[in-house]
Amino acid sequence: MTDTERQDLYTEVNELLDIYNEFSPCQPDGKSNIEAVKPCITEMIDYIMKDSTEAASMKDWLDHTDFWTAPASTRFHGNFKGGLSLHTLMVIKQSLEFAHSVLENFYTSPAAPNYTVRAYDIFVAALCHDFCKTGFYGVEYRNTKDITGNWIKQPFYKTLNDNRNLGHGNESVLMMIEILPSIINNRMVIEAVSRHMGFSDLSDSETFNYSNFLQNPLVILLQLADQTAAQWFGM
Repeated sequence: MTDTERQDLYTEVNELLDIYNEFSPCQPDGKSNIEAVKPCITEMIDYIMKDSTEAASMKDWLDHTDFWTAPASTRFHGNFKGGLSLHTLMVIKQSLEFAHSVLENFYTSPAAPNYTVRAYDIFVAALCHDFCKTGFYGVEYRNTKDITGNWIKQPFYKTLNDNRNLGHGNESVLMMIEILPSIINNRMVIEAVSRHMGFSDLSDSETFNYSNFLQNPLVILLQLADQTAAQWFGM
């Protein structure tokens, strides 16, 4: 990766962080403004996706799924309306925040000449990492008593149909490729989304070559961002 490419990378990373800070959807005290999530992500897409067809395809997909309203889980981080999009934005933000330290460390490694990382790659991997959760959860109701002892219907999220036979990460990869066909040639992003869950989303046979994926700096960056973003919710 040339010095110019590295400079362009960090310039665009900082521009994306400026967009995030402009909307400030998440505060250090844990409070969040769900209404700011969509315009923030949309402006990021318009900035970093230079191909207008790609940008339009991505925004159309987001608007025609339940991405903006779905939870990120049923019991853990982001288990509320809009939790998926908020968690995704936090992963984007964390990826951008950690980019410099993770990548500068990577550039001292023997594998450095094999990878040229762009801000576009970081953003797309973070944005798409949990796409498989769209259309995945539904609302059901259970009978419970309120503080006065009266029975009420309490809503809760439940998995509709867990048919992700390829695994969490790989199902998101398939959806990403459908939206952005050109990403099929970007192995670095595909590996990052595929392996963002670490060992928890691998079959027994896949664990044997897992160390090979860790040579990809975007795999490390996305795993770190996803874990720290989930912890940010305190759930």
